[in-house]
Amino acid sequence: MRKNKVVIGFLGTQLDSGRGAGRWEKWRPTVSLVQHEDVVIGRLELLYTPAHKDLAQWVKADMAQASPETTVNLVPMPMADPWDFGEVYAQLFDWLQTYRFDTEREEYWTHITTGTHVAQICLFLLVESRRIPGVLVQTSPPKRQRVGDPGSYALIDLDLSRYDVIAQRFGAEQRDAVDFLKSGIATRNARFNALIDEVERVAVRSRAPILFTGPTGAGKSHLARRMFELKKARHQVQGAFVEVNCATLRGDGAASTLFGHKKGAFTGAVADRAGLLRTAHKGVLFLDEIGELGPDEQAMLLKAVEEKRFYPLGSDREVESDFQLVAGTNRDLRTEVAAGRFREDLFARINLWSYVLPGLAQRPEDIEPNVDHLLQRAGTELGRSVRFSNEARAAYLRYAQSPEALWTGNFRDLSASVTRLATLADSGRIGLPLVEAEIARLRWLWQPASDARNGLASATGALGRDELAALLGDGAVESMDLFDQLQLAAVLQVCRQSRTLSDAGRLLFQASRTQRTVVNDADRLRKYLVRFGLDWDRVAAAGR
Repeated sequence: MRKNKVVIGFLGTQLDSGRGAGRWEKWRPTVSLVQHEDVVIGRLELLYTPAHKDLAQWVKADMAQASPETTVNLVPMPMADPWDFGEVYAQLFDWLQTYRFDTEREEYWTHITTGTHVAQICLFLLVESRRIPGVLVQTSPPKRQRVGDPGSYALIDLDLSRYDVIAQRFGAEQRDAVDFLKSGIATRNARFNALIDEVERVAVRSRAPILFTGPTGAGKSHLARRMFELKKARHQVQGAFVEVNCATLRGDGAASTLFGHKKGAFTGAVADRAGLLRTAHKGVLFLDEIGELGPDEQAMLLKAVEEKRFYPLGSDREVESDFQLVAGTNRDLRTEVAAGRFREDLFARINLWSYVLPGLAQRPEDIEPNVDHLLQRAGTELGRSVRFSNEARAAYLRYAQSPEALWTGNFRDLSASVTRLATLADSGRIGLPLVEAEIARLRWLWQPASDARNGLASATGALGRDELAALLGDGAVESMDLFDQLQLAAVLQVCRQSRTLSDAGRLLFQASRTQRTVVNDADRLRKYLVRFGLDWDRVAAAGR
């Protein structure tokens, strides 16, 4: 069945105008729609503002003369300002809500040659979102004006595959951005890749605070800087990237470093200081180890993030700085909030976009591409090509990807290891003896951590049955399987050697914590202890 063609379009208050006999010698885009011999328009929904009602009726009469088979419906669009995007879109949207589309019997063209630029954009968006089913039609005047020449028209189907080229270019741009954030390293860990994909979208679309949680050396600082460089390449920031490690800030120096001070604000303040928040104006401020900030600095930072204004030390006048905050921490800030060491309102403000970066040991499949990247970088710095022998490469990767390799310093450990190999490689070739020596060095480096994590025997020796009985009672120990006794003894030994419940939890759940979207080490350990009627204070006190 041949479908009836229906056109939706705005009256062109300038292009469609003309009332004298000469109007037929002029190209009028709306009238031209019904002058093409190869197309029959069954109905035209002609949208117009009430101020141009007379012109709309005149165009309707001319179209009836040029194409009697075309029905023209005049649709008033009462708009105070046709250049106001919100008003135009709302009027069109409301009209479409009541319009009855019949896609089985009719095909719809949306005319985007006439109307204000705002109206054309709104029509495009409504077609793209399928609020108006069908295609766009664009009309053009003839190259040489002749009476009766309707010019040309072009149909734009946003669903056609040829327009996929546009989408593919956007997709390629996104892939390039993700690759940039990963420094060109072809990472293979699915969880990490999914995390970077989302970080890329957030980086280019949002200026809200971002929080990176992860162990030292997991790449928080590096990722924050790459985010800044990506935003700068997209002209989304004009200022600088300012990085500060909050663990180095103490006393008056902390507030002064971040917020600046006035001369004489405290002893030693011999001149005004702008502070790093003002230095980061229109740029990105990366606060690494934000959990180390003192309570006063936390309160001042909250105001600066929310209001973009703050008081330098010793000043009674506010200053402004519009920066994006990226924060990093190796602590579980939820636990810090619960313990009263971190402000709950500040945590809520910076936790809008929160990502847990897994440690290198939890990404064994990514070690190989990172080794290749680091080896290439080391070779560039040394000014010579460096490569593994096949046997040496296999031995190094076998160890590096094994559970024995703890990578407690994460990428810092890996970078240092590859740098040592590259530097010591004679003639730029890393052989098996050099790899075996490096593996021995890494084992020595991680020996204390290995003893702590694999010390089940020492745990049961140090915390014997009598000590368990002292904590739980003889009856409770007697009713426990030996498996449970050994496991509990090992857990309690780790607790005694840890400063806080969170520290113990991070050590005990060091592998599974990286697989969780919500990290809750302290809560998991607390619930485990409750099974045996224990709590942290009691366990910690028994170890003193």
